[in-house]
Amino acid sequence: MLSNVKTLNGYSIQNTNDETLGKVKDIYFDDQRWTVRYLVANTGKWLIGRKVLLSPYALVEVNADHKNIVANLTKKQIENSPSLDTDKPVSRQFESDYYGYYGWPAYWYGPYSWGYSHGLERDSANWAHFNKGGKAWDHHLRSCHEVTGYSIQAEDGEIGRVDDFVIDDETWEIRYLVVNTSNWWAGKKVLIAPIWIERVSWSERKVVIDLTRETIKLSPEFTGQSLITREYETNLHEHYHRKGYWIYQLVNCQ
Repeated sequence: MLSNVKTLNGYSIQNTNDETLGKVKDIYFDDQRWTVRYLVANTGKWLIGRKVLLSPYALVEVNADHKNIVANLTKKQIENSPSLDTDKPVSRQFESDYYGYYGWPAYWYGPYSWGYSHGLERDSANWAHFNKGGKAWDHHLRSCHEVTGYSIQAEDGEIGRVDDFVIDDETWEIRYLVVNTSNWWAGKKVLIAPIWIERVSWSERKVVIDLTRETIKLSPEFTGQSLITREYETNLHEHYHRKGYWIYQLVNCQ
């Protein structure tokens, strides 16, 4: 299922025992795979002063009807997990300690986003098989909250700013950036896939894409999450003469 980050923010996080762990405050993704690595949870009065990160490895389901996310973790596990300094970025050392504590394979090895080419592989043995011989790759974690507002630069000029993100909650990949073109095209919104990005200047807060303004202007308009059907996505990718991500998933399943 595809979900908007702005929609997920504020969702209650509960464990399988129906205990409330907190609420989604932000989402961290890596700048190489454009894949969600952690939900940032606000735990309220439960763990005052601690920022709690929840890896998709622990997530069971996203329930849009109840506006909650179920995690397969106990409160005790989270309390005893490595503590993250709220004023500092997430370091590789913290992540190594974090994944070691939970016994999950580190995502920064191998060619696949989550150890598997079309989903999140939770079995460590299978993960090692799919990433056999894979070397560690460098990454930096980015906050969806922080990247919201970045300018989007086409080949021939600016088209707007990042307004939101569309996430696939099965693979936890960012499928699209929602771009608000209000300063250029009468407040319309369009979707841009990360794979169409040429480069990102994190210091300038700017995303550069290899598309023209006219091509983007003629693309299917985005008016809300309910619009993202497979028909809409097919039309969107055909407009840009790009293959859909679901085609690659089907090939990898064979």
